[in-house]
Amino acid sequence: MSSLPVEPPSVTSPGAPPATLAAVRAGVPEHGRPPKYFQVKQKIDAVLDELGQGTPLPTEREFAERFGVSRMTVRQAIRELRLEGRVRRSGRSTVAAGPKMVQPLILASYTEGVRRQGRNPGRELVVFERIAADEALAAGLQVAVGAPVFHLERVLLADDERVGLESTYLSAERFPALAAEFDPRTSLYAYLHAAGVVFADADERIETVLASPREVQLVGTTPALPMLLLNRVTRDRDGRPVECVRSLYRGDRFSFTAHLTVEEPPGSRS
Repeated sequence: MSSLPVEPPSVTSPGAPPATLAAVRAGVPEHGRPPKYFQVKQKIDAVLDELGQGTPLPTEREFAERFGVSRMTVRQAIRELRLEGRVRRSGRSTVAAGPKMVQPLILASYTEGVRRQGRNPGRELVVFERIAADEALAAGLQVAVGAPVFHLERVLLADDERVGLESTYLSAERFPALAAEFDPRTSLYAYLHAAGVVFADADERIETVLASPREVQLVGTTPALPMLLLNRVTRDRDGRPVECVRSLYRGDRFSFTAHLTVEEPPGSRS
């Protein structure tokens, strides 16, 4: 039985990010017949490179006539471009989206990260309540089960665009004045820093999820849009947990970067 020929892998310059590999960009399967919608998607993607942010795209009918395909094929191509963050809805139109915001995985506030990219951060308060810690929260914050905990839920904004949803939990016994003193429209990290808290380290887990119906409504997205979920426990210099945070970011508007180092094996310095 003969096998299909396999082309050798593309060679790139040292240091090139994996996303720039030619094989990834081409997206051509081994049999050499990419789906028609994918070919249209590549052509529309090239059109997007010539459009400025917020510029309306040609209509589905115009694209269909230009590329000689059905409107259904165009619709599927645009749907994928929307999931990738290349286009977005604006009223009744589909427009070219700007570049994704790139957040480094460091101990810094959302406010700082957005401002570094020339965007204006903002927040809309959803919930600011006092609850009793369940077993999971008690373990994360190292408090007794049933201890009072502040729950702060806010919609995250960038230039007034809804891009995420964040829930933060803090011990009410450690921060008793939080409800009276903190303005939920501002940076919580700035408030905690002013209160004398010095962050030292955190454990964070990242995964992809689909938003719940409630989250879809709050963030203003669609149920099919992949979301990036970050769960974090942050500690101070004494090793005491300061906060437990659940952050949900739109996958079409955010990406995250991390600087990696080699961990020395145990006993390597002995």
